[in-house]
Amino acid sequence: MHSLLTKREKQIFTLLIQSYTTKDIAEKLYISEKTVRNHISNVIQKLGVESRIQAVLELMKMKEIDF
Repeated sequence: MHSLLTKREKQIFTLLIQSYTTKDIAEKLYISEKTVRNHISNVIQKLGVESRIQAVLELMKMKEIDF
């Protein structure tokens, strides 16, 4: 099965559901906070939802990320 998320998007959302902040995620993955926010925005657009919370819920429903 082909994943909706890129490898990086999956990493970011997996960290988000573990309560990491944007800043924490950026430091952990050696990328800028802006890049983290861009990845989150891309996923929100892909899913057609309005927030990162909605994106997380949708991704969990679709079994794209594991809690």
